[in-house]
Amino acid sequence: MGGGVGEAVRGLNHAAGQQVGFHFIAADVGEHVAVDLDAGAHLLAALLDHFLALEGVVDDVSIFKRQFIFTEDGANTLAPATGGFQVSYNIWFSHKSALLLHTATVPTTFKFDFRPWVWSPCSIKTLHNILICPDKFKGTLSAQAAARAIAAGWWSVRPRDRLRLLPMSDGGDGFGEVMGKILKAPTRRVRAVDAAHRACNATWWSSKEVAIIESARVIGLAMLPAGRFHPFELDTNGLAAVLRRVAASGSRRCLIGIGGSATNDGGFGLARALGWRFLDARGGEIECWVDLGRLRSLRPPEAGVALPEITVAVDVQNPLLGPKGATRVYGPQKGLRGEEFEKAESCLKQLALVVGEHLGRDYSKAPGAGAAGGLGFGLQAFLGARLEPGFHVFARQSGLEPLLEWADGVVTGEGKIDRSTLMGKGVGEVALSCVRVGIPCLGLAGVVEVDNRQAVFAKLGALTQCTSAEKATQRAGYWLKKLAAQMAREGFP
Repeated sequence: MGGGVGEAVRGLNHAAGQQVGFHFIAADVGEHVAVDLDAGAHLLAALLDHFLALEGVVDDVSIFKRQFIFTEDGANTLAPATGGFQVSYNIWFSHKSALLLHTATVPTTFKFDFRPWVWSPCSIKTLHNILICPDKFKGTLSAQAAARAIAAGWWSVRPRDRLRLLPMSDGGDGFGEVMGKILKAPTRRVRAVDAAHRACNATWWSSKEVAIIESARVIGLAMLPAGRFHPFELDTNGLAAVLRRVAASGSRRCLIGIGGSATNDGGFGLARALGWRFLDARGGEIECWVDLGRLRSLRPPEAGVALPEITVAVDVQNPLLGPKGATRVYGPQKGLRGEEFEKAESCLKQLALVVGEHLGRDYSKAPGAGAAGGLGFGLQAFLGARLEPGFHVFARQSGLEPLLEWADGVVTGEGKIDRSTLMGKGVGEVALSCVRVGIPCLGLAGVVEVDNRQAVFAKLGALTQCTSAEKATQRAGYWLKKLAAQMAREGFP
């Protein structure tokens, strides 16, 4: 319905013995809601004065028709997904076929009989404070879209619960958008190249206080045509253009989320683009990371880039080398075949050896050094960055701890909940945080491949419980709303 005129909601307002027509029309819903009332509109003037812009929320308009609900604490919303709707205080609509409106400013009681819809009755149970904190459902829903879908489904069953939406990222795809909103850093763009050196407009975020880079927006695997490029052809060169712009921006610090990359070069391309020289035994310059087996010496840039303090949010804790390193664990998903592991590993091993000799420190064993094909290693070695688990970065910057104290329960989720979820990934860390503060946590996913023996989650739910995997992928938002409604109906254990 974006930008168009929505369907009218019509009802009857019985006030002071008069029957007055009531019309609610969603017009130009990408920006505003227009409301047209007949005689007696002055009785709702205080309410209408508080309508705010919809902030571009379009997908949930159909939900408003069937969940025309105001909460008692007013500023909290017409529906949780809107965020931008605000109504006057002490006004509420109960979710029944006959709706009652009460207001402190107008002592009269009004009765609304809405047609043509049949409103599903629901029992209003004890009011709960619910924190909705999902990660992305990879390939189908961003963290923001997932949070809105869960909220819409939950509110359809428990309309009086207080919901707070906190989309999450632990350093992978979506990190920039999530952190940009949390830290109020506007979106920026810069010309760069992707992992295959094709020109692209790279997105980043910055304010006077902080600059935010999501490497997946520059050298991400999702930016490349499937199967067209081999990892031996790809590198991290494109990140240099963004970092130069960060240096020029004057931001006091920089956060970089490095999950979702297409590369396996140990940060070689980035370092070279910033002026580092990689030389073989004859002093010849190495130009491709797969030739790093010949590396014998390094030369730092003659004129370095003055960058702020850099914190790298890593979504995995792997070292650079070995059976749990970048190549063997993450190389296959980027296109490396088993017979190519030895070559890739030997190049990164020689890079780590020469860097250690020249800089006097072995960065290859640090937790997270193997993240993003060794980009974690490269950012430490060549830019002096500090690695930190991505969830810790998110939790600190978002104020997660006080929100957990506020909440009676948490709903989190991601595309797949499996063993790796409890190995430092954001959704697992949210659940563990709930255990520590003593509140229940529901885990929603496209697919669940864990039996929850550790009882970290109070309950698990999968879209595949509601429909087929194919349909869940095609209409992930729709089925996530359905699943959230089912979980709300069942409640917390």
